[in-house]
Amino acid sequence: MRTVILSVETQSDVMRRILASAHGQRKAGDDRISFESVSDLWRVLAPKRMEIVRVMTGTGPLTIREVARRVDRDFKGVHSDVTLLLGAGILERTESGGVEFPYDRVHVEFDMMAA
Repeated sequence: MRTVILSVETQSDVMRRILASAHGQRKAGDDRISFESVSDLWRVLAPKRMEIVRVMTGTGPLTIREVARRVDRDFKGVHSDVTLLLGAGILERTESGGVEFPYDRVHVEFDMMAA
């Protein structure tokens, strides 16, 4: 099972993780997509976009038309959301022109602290 962790990390956290990975300390299967703030995470993964990610989890490549059918939305709106998710690095474009979320499981991780 391939899991991705969607997280909120500072630049120093990202650099620390990259250095650990370079020194062989990265855990296998620890794929991460990081955001600079919780608001950035929720802006990119707004409810309708999160629904796209949910229906694509573990499915393999799909056409945007098929994604729209599965989330019961119009093609144009889903196309806009898929384009944003591609740009954010959440989804990947396949060689055949489809789109894919190449994970079987999603874990969302962030801390909230007092201001």
